Amino acid sequence: MTRLPQTIHLPEKTRTGKYACPTPVPGRRIGIHTSIAGAISRAPERAHQLGCNTFQIFSTSPRQWKASQVSAAEARLFHQAREKHGLRPLVIHANYLVNLASPNAEIRRKSIESFRAELERAVLLGAEYLVTHPGSALNGDRIQAMARFISGVERAARGLRLGGLTVLVENTAGGGGALGSEFEELRAFVQLTERVPLACCIDTAHLYQSGWDVSTEKGLAATLARLDAAVGLDNIPVIHTNDSRTALGSRADRHQHIGKGGIGLAGFRRILNHPRLRHKAFILETPIDKKGDDLRNLDVARSLVQGTRKAPRNPRTRSND
Repeated sequence: MTRLPQTIHLPEKTRTGKYACPTPVPGRRIGIHTSIAGAISRAPERAHQLGCNTFQIFSTSPRQWKASQVSAAEARLFHQAREKHGLRPLVIHANYLVNLASPNAEIRRKSIESFRAELERAVLLGAEYLVTHPGSALNGDRIQAMARFISGVERAARGLRLGGLTVLVENTAGGGGALGSEFEELRAFVQLTERVPLACCIDTAHLYQSGWDVSTEKGLAATLARLDAAVGLDNIPVIHTNDSRTALGSRADRHQHIGKGGIGLAGFRRILNHPRLRHKAFILETPIDKKGDDLRNLDVARSLVQGTRKAPRNPRTRSND
């Protein structure tokens, strides 16, 4: 599983000592997974400094069951910063350890408790979306695993007022018995979860790794047609925008910089400008291998949007034109 970056990198300061914030693309929502290091209330400012008008965060450490609490004061500062910079929607990514589909009773108990806490923090922070992986069947019966996921989501949300929060099930690369690489499984989650507003988040790298060739015009058209038939494109408000470090159909979840993996610049140009997708929130989860990679990936994505400058030339960047 790809681990999202937590390093903080901001644009260079100008002569006045203030950060020079890149300009968001008018009429589009492009953002990145943003660090909450130090205090969660700092994340909106970091996203703004990178030129984002939408963003994603963890609401606590994603690699441990014991979660930190978000105080009412921190939540208030967070809301104020979001409002100031017009950052919408806010997407929260759930803990990596959560496996609501697990056949192990103890893991499932911890997963339900952890997901309940994720829902509570998302409501406190005013998030529009909470993204979760559907979990793994661990080589067991996939139908039973899907039923455990659905009941786990509903148990976690029992008695909680979610307000405007929607849970998004993310498609997966499909390795290790992971649910959600098949569109029919995503459809079942959306249709069978009754007590919780539920839709889908689609990751471009995971599509490619699960065998959908979104790098080509024909492949993207086929993928979107099948997604629309299965879950409805209107039920996909957020797109995780990542290139793939691994081959088509590899089932191995490894993210790559925009344009430098299997999908390529031309593939992302088509994705970002597709008329059925242009109103989605595009959230990057690209790696930070060296300082400034977060800003560079955002700049490449923004440059590919129709009507803006051409993408930066890079001899190592793949083009499918």
